Amino acid sequence: MALAAEAAPVATLAPKGYLSGAQAIRAHGTTRLEAVTLRQRGVERTIACDRLAIGYGLIPNIETALLFGCATAQEAIQVNRWQQTSIADIYAAGECTGFGGSELALAEGEIAGFAAAGASHQAQKLFTRRARWQRFAAAINRTFRLRESLKNAATPESLLCRCEDVRCGDVDAAGSWTQAKLTQRCGMGACQGHTCAASARWLYGWPLPQPREPLSPARAETLIALARLSAEP
Repeated sequence: MALAAEAAPVATLAPKGYLSGAQAIRAHGTTRLEAVTLRQRGVERTIACDRLAIGYGLIPNIETALLFGCATAQEAIQVNRWQQTSIADIYAAGECTGFGGSELALAEGEIAGFAAAGASHQAQKLFTRRARWQRFAAAINRTFRLRESLKNAATPESLLCRCEDVRCGDVDAAGSWTQAKLTQRCGMGACQGHTCAASARWLYGWPLPQPREPLSPARAETLIALARLSAEP
């Protein structure tokens, strides 16, 4: 009885219109959004809609690691139990090694710090706390993993590269990211592939392009100052 009493308030938190296992696959309208088509367990239905917000999860930022030549696994930086990467003197912690929340990131950061400082005994004391949050992260990732069926929602008219207005149909004949870039300018716009490269990786299985410096836009005066420094004797 006590358990039921505690669960009752929690049940009221669930919104009445919540649909589990549903995917928004099409948006309809002329000058504004008017309706959305949803697919739920193989059944499609269209509902009236004024606003639509879609989130497909988060992806680790591994550009710096790729630049240094660190190994990756499952779209994140690969680390050992000491949070050490494949490069001996480089440690990684937090969501670049896989998303798991702030608690996991803090535990990983402490372990990495102690390990890098040679304090392995202190680092080992944190293994249990890290393992606890790793289990939580694994459950979250299983629950919110993108379903393969979602790829069917992408049509030839679906926008892949917003900067260069490249659609999925434009790259159907491309066999790699490089080919799509050379033939259709995919990823050559303002964001330099930061958005579309991740989408292409999931849709087509293309590896992320090797990043180049600078990893983020630099001011002209910064580049001028660096050039002056390099020219000094």
